[in-house]
Amino acid sequence: MTNEWFYDWFNSPYYHLLYNKRDNAEAEYFVNNLCEHLKPQSQAKLFDIACGRGRFSVYLNKHGYDVTGIDLSVENIRYARQFENDTLHFFAHDMRQLSYCNYFDMAFNLFTSFGYFKTDEEHIRTLINFNRALKPGGLLVIDYFNTGKVLDCLVPEEIKTIKGVDFHIQKAVSNNKIVKAIVFEDKNKSYTFKEMVSAFTLNDFKRFFAQSGFEIIANFGNYSLEKFDSNYSDRLIFICKKANA
Repeated sequence: MTNEWFYDWFNSPYYHLLYNKRDNAEAEYFVNNLCEHLKPQSQAKLFDIACGRGRFSVYLNKHGYDVTGIDLSVENIRYARQFENDTLHFFAHDMRQLSYCNYFDMAFNLFTSFGYFKTDEEHIRTLINFNRALKPGGLLVIDYFNTGKVLDCLVPEEIKTIKGVDFHIQKAVSNNKIVKAIVFEDKNKSYTFKEMVSAFTLNDFKRFFAQSGFEIIANFGNYSLEKFDSNYSDRLIFICKKANA
């Protein structure tokens, strides 16, 4: 299924160019707040699912935890491996095909690294994989955008110029997915990429978690871990517990 949009886009250097202003300080702030709230045991094994280039994994590891990061993108993992040490490791893996079982104390899926697949069933099966990878009573943190706010603020068309590249971006909603078309030229070559992320709501996630063996124990609306508001919050963050079998 290598025709799926994320295979090419996440392996492209232009993906990182377009999103080059992702704030590392914000990521570190979020990780600090999560660690303070969750208080993992000192020997906890943490799992960063869809870790990208590893920024969240690195910050989790700086707190002293044993961290494994996985990502579909071979290029992302190649980059992240420069940060590896005895308690920080990265592997190229598809989150839909995990082989871990009862291994991790906590799993993290951050910065809207979910919602990419074609059907609800595929997302539920993926969450079941997350569940299987966790030890009994293990915790899952999912950080998604707040779909309601994203739709309210949707800009249909814009141009972003970054390091001489003009990214022409069009956004629309189709089949309950937020679709972003990205067209640009560089070095006399034309490129077209697409992003398609499901417009999941709080109720969608409640249904998915119930069907994949998770119990929601908290949810928040931003990286300060403040209360979620469907109209105003930037994020939709869940902390879930692996339910008893």
